[in-house]
Amino acid sequence: MKIAVLAGDGIGPEVTREAVRVLEALGLPGLTLSYADVGGVAYRNHGHPLPPETLEIARNSDGILFGAVGDPACDNLERQLRPEQAILGLRKELGLFANLRPAKVFAGMEDFSALRPEVAGAIDLLIVRELNGDVYFGEKGIRTLPDGRRQGWDMMAYAEDEVRRIAHVAFKAAQGRKGKLCSVDKANVLETSQVWRDVVCEVAADYPDVELSHMYVDNAAMQLVRSPGQFDVVVTGNLFGDILSDQASMCVGSIGLLASASLSEGKLGLYEPIHGSAPDIAGKGVANPMATVLSAAMLLRHSLGLEDQAVRIEAAVARALGDGVRGGDLGGSHGTVQIGDAILERL
Repeated sequence: MKIAVLAGDGIGPEVTREAVRVLEALGLPGLTLSYADVGGVAYRNHGHPLPPETLEIARNSDGILFGAVGDPACDNLERQLRPEQAILGLRKELGLFANLRPAKVFAGMEDFSALRPEVAGAIDLLIVRELNGDVYFGEKGIRTLPDGRRQGWDMMAYAEDEVRRIAHVAFKAAQGRKGKLCSVDKANVLETSQVWRDVVCEVAADYPDVELSHMYVDNAAMQLVRSPGQFDVVVTGNLFGDILSDQASMCVGSIGLLASASLSEGKLGLYEPIHGSAPDIAGKGVANPMATVLSAAMLLRHSLGLEDQAVRIEAAVARALGDGVRGGDLGGSHGTVQIGDAILERL
């Protein structure tokens, strides 16, 4: 079992270190960890945010534990050399097309949500977002109209095979949860969404045990605030998924608790906390590593097939929170290593 550890910039090394401690504490036979630079630190050491040697280590691994990228000192570099290009490069080179973003309110954390506690307490959902298509990857440009006005344009498009493969990921995820899948689109005005809806309905025939529903994206945004407990698994395109997954994280209350996975068609996946590099607190030992630890649990589940060990980690994090172990993002005073110690004690 080979895991590539790409800690990256800012608080990335600090939070990743705690996740590695948790993985090592499991005593998994045959587990090997390989470390490589990525992001701003990679640019400084190798002249590029995603050096060939880093990509090779990632490609030859079973799963990638990713910290964060982003360094204000690199903001004036050419776009292709900025730290953030590393994550886009990994998605492209490794075929990471399916983003899984769970959002769940842990017991005792309801008051941290912007929603009423009784509403927030019902949140336990998974957003499955397609990563390699849609308007982000379509043709785009700026042109001048005949009357001299500038016009920006971006093409939104999905081919049916792109929709089909993300739909299979979502249906399988729903089979492992409560058996409910909501497909989010804008089929009432977008032809791209009509193709999306048609293909999702076709794929549904392969999963008679999953209850499929459809929802327009504007209504979905409203329902995530009004009644988030109605959702189990949500599948949607790149643009809508980008927006809804961030909205769901705010409903939970803290990005310091949220993990994510980006999966390929094989077993390889990249697992990262959704927070950024937070350079303002880097090196201070106060970053909350729980999201990274939970990302490691997702790695065990999706890339290594170790469901029992993933559940152990998630239970240890939940118990630590229940016992009042809180980082600064949750109004507490526990530092990064203290939180790691607390999770290990409960593991």
